[in-house]
Amino acid sequence: MEIYQDTLDALNANIPLRDKLIQTHLAVKKQFPFIARIAIALYDAKTNLLKTYLHSSGEDNPLTNYITHLSNAPSLENILKEGRPRVINNMLTMEDQRHEHSKRIGRQGYAASYTMPIFSNGVFLGFIFFNAKETDVFTDIALNQLDVFGHMIALMVINELTAMRTLVAAVTTTSRFTHLRDPETGSHIDRMSRYARLITRALTAKHQLNDDYVEHVFMYSPLHDIGKIAIPDNILFKPGPLNDNERDIMRTHSRKGREIIDEVLANFGLDGVQQVNILRNIAEFHHESMDGRGYPAGLKGEEIPLEARIVAVADIFDALTSRRSYKTAWSNEDAFAMLMEMAGEKLDTECVQALIDNQTEIEQIQKQFREDPLG
Repeated sequence: MEIYQDTLDALNANIPLRDKLIQTHLAVKKQFPFIARIAIALYDAKTNLLKTYLHSSGEDNPLTNYITHLSNAPSLENILKEGRPRVINNMLTMEDQRHEHSKRIGRQGYAASYTMPIFSNGVFLGFIFFNAKETDVFTDIALNQLDVFGHMIALMVINELTAMRTLVAAVTTTSRFTHLRDPETGSHIDRMSRYARLITRALTAKHQLNDDYVEHVFMYSPLHDIGKIAIPDNILFKPGPLNDNERDIMRTHSRKGREIIDEVLANFGLDGVQQVNILRNIAEFHHESMDGRGYPAGLKGEEIPLEARIVAVADIFDALTSRRSYKTAWSNEDAFAMLMEMAGEKLDTECVQALIDNQTEIEQIQKQFREDPLG
């Protein structure tokens, strides 16, 4: 009996998707040493945005924290239209060299690429990129083998995203069944999650955040108030101010949110979902204050997880600039001024400034996800 080591044995372990991609890259390089990088970009159908997500190339990565409209990448858009991969054996011949992403790839020294679209049951999810620093390496023989690896990577991505989306859907559905008169609208969720992504992207360099962290904050931020499904309707929907006892009950929603998430993870068999602590932290700690006077744990400053600090700013900003039954919508300028007053005391100053510094993107989000006056 011969002893054989499975070259992809690491994929059986419960490790992050990024580590699985790195292990797959190592296996690919044994057959094709010219493959310098494998990268994944995800597509946001609501905004037509293409977002960098994962890569296997360590520090050798020209497109960290990069977002662009798919229409800004005509050759990639053609892949989607035709439903077929793209082979470029000499990137100097690319037609869209004027675009920023093409320039960055070229400056990094990549000379050839093979790009596969990712589909799940016919729904477009993004792209897989195989990059090489040599020209004319993507022969028919190489492509036949890379197709196998590409589809395997696609299945890993689909599995990861499906688990995340199942978790989000399970928790969200639970919320809607419990409180069909939920005051938070779909537009609020769309806006605040994208504000959270704006803030997170602005902090990537200082905090050395990777793209999958950004994506997880974006996907999990809408569930920050899930614990409110445990709050009685007479308190949750009270038109006037809460008394001390009611306020104490309302404040239990952050702990309840963590408990609900843990229960959903166990009941749906989703304990293996990667980066789920980001979701737990968002639900439990988004009402903590920088001065330590928040709840439920009285955390102070950087004791508060970064994702919770980010979501707190995004949520308060959208609440201020949205119309409610008890208030009119504030202007962005007035909301910014209020955020600055709260900065350092309740809110993280860095997160507040990160949002304010992206006013053009904020206006685009507000224009695209306007509140429906008819509900």
